[in-house]
Amino acid sequence: MSADSAVLREVAERVVSARGTVAVCGHVRPDGDAVGSTLGLVLALRASGVDAVPTLADEAPGGPAAYAFLPGYELYTPVSAMDAPEIFIALDTPNPDRLGIAAGMASEASELIVIDHHPDNACFGTLNVVEPEAAAVGQMIWRLLPELGRLRGMTPGAQVATCLYCALLTDTGGFRYSNTTPEALRDAAEMVQAGADPGGIARAVWEERSAGAVGLAGLALTRLRVVNSGAVSVSWIREEDFESTGASPGEAEHLVDMLRMLGGVDVLVFYQVTDGECRVNLRSKTGCDVGSVARALGGGGHGAAAGMTFSGSEDEMLAALLPLLPGGDRR
Repeated sequence: MSADSAVLREVAERVVSARGTVAVCGHVRPDGDAVGSTLGLVLALRASGVDAVPTLADEAPGGPAAYAFLPGYELYTPVSAMDAPEIFIALDTPNPDRLGIAAGMASEASELIVIDHHPDNACFGTLNVVEPEAAAVGQMIWRLLPELGRLRGMTPGAQVATCLYCALLTDTGGFRYSNTTPEALRDAAEMVQAGADPGGIARAVWEERSAGAVGLAGLALTRLRVVNSGAVSVSWIREEDFESTGASPGEAEHLVDMLRMLGGVDVLVFYQVTDGECRVNLRSKTGCDVGSVARALGGGGHGAAAGMTFSGSEDEMLAALLPLLPGGDRR
């Protein structure tokens, strides 16, 4: 990642000069990068004397329960409880639609700053920092912090480092994905030096599951099947599975990472059926560009990890999706 220092300096200067509230928000159904980046930036801005508030693109009163261990989690404030901010910062969000219920607030702000690493980002802000080669937005925020330090003397401590390390850890799949670059590892080392506890964060992210979440994982594992002449694996969960297992919707996030361990396949398809639509996650294991596949069906994402929402039945979704993946339409 080679972020333009002049652009980062401009972001820092605009934010610290704000006289009103700075709202920070990730995408709908936020993952570890969206949550960690949001909370890390908010804590850094508050340490710099900025009135920063984390908010959500969903109607949930708080962030995903899986990340409740992160510092600053209790600061999440629903959009409905906030006035229009002076500055709205959209993180890890490639287009306004992904801001969900926060899109209106973003449009009402005097300034909209977009910080993202999706290659298909629409650059919808008044100021855009888009680095497709960054492993995570948390890594981009880490590179912004020296500019805040230059302007306000802020030094990132353990709380900020913990949030941003979580963002980088989750978006690299525990430093297993192809986006685990030497630069990402160097930044992670700096975060640890600043106080992040890598073992503790990894345990909180992947080894602290409720009984309901473990039951949900069991269902997804029993449904795992191989299609497209062995090139693609598919699994799914349905809305009623949350009730039957006692899992919360947010506890489904890491299932895709668990299911991708099946060997011998090129791509994993994992989807949730909710209210007549399929929310599809795609993970590439051997180089297939699933981002372009998702975009062909109205979604988006990265080459190795992407997603989409399909309005229609499971059979209709698979009929549209599987021919675009390795192995063609042989199911």
